[in-house]
Formats: sequence, C-alpha cells, structure tokens
Amino acid sequence: MTETTTDPAARAAELLKEHRESIDRLDAIIVYTLGERFKRTQAVGQLKATHDLPPSDPSREAKQIARLEELAKEADLDPKFAKAFLNFIIDEVIRHHKKHQE
Repeated sequence: MTETTTDPAARAAELLKEHRESIDRLDAIIVYTLGERFKRTQAVGQLKATHDLPPSDPSREAKQIARLEELAKEADLDPKFAKAFLNFIIDEVIRHHKKHQE
C-alpha cells in the first residue's frame, strides 16, 4: 500500500487507484478461471460425443443454477445476475458440445 496522505482529494485518488488495481486482479482471476472451466467442459463435450450422449443435461443444469443462486446469496451477489451469468456459460458450453458431435 502507498503512503497515506491527509489531503482528502489525494486520499480519494489513492483509494480509487487501489480499488481499480484490485478490480484488475479480480478480472484476471475471472478470465483465467473461465478458461480453466471451459477446458473442463470441452473435455466433457468430447466424452459426450465419443459415447453418443446428449450435449445438454437439463437436470444437472437446474441443480447447478440452484447451487449458484445459493452461492450468490452467500456472497451477497444478486442471485438473478448469477443465474443469468451461469445460463450464458451453459449456453456456450452446449454450443461447444454440439460442435464436438458434428
């Protein structure tokens, strides 16, 4: 952390910089985590294609959405946003799984 100042405007600028640096680190974590997640789902897609399984699993998807909504509540995140985010990811995963089956 940088040296603290008593000037309110300078202190606000310092805090803003610290928050933005933290956000940048979190964005990197999100991107790398999504990259790892998609590596796993691509492996699942290849397994499904090899064994002639359907590209989507509505039962698992519903369980995952419910699980994520609970996690969102625990994390003080809007569950509707979490659900929309997971639905976006699931749609992308299913699209990849369908490509594996072609």
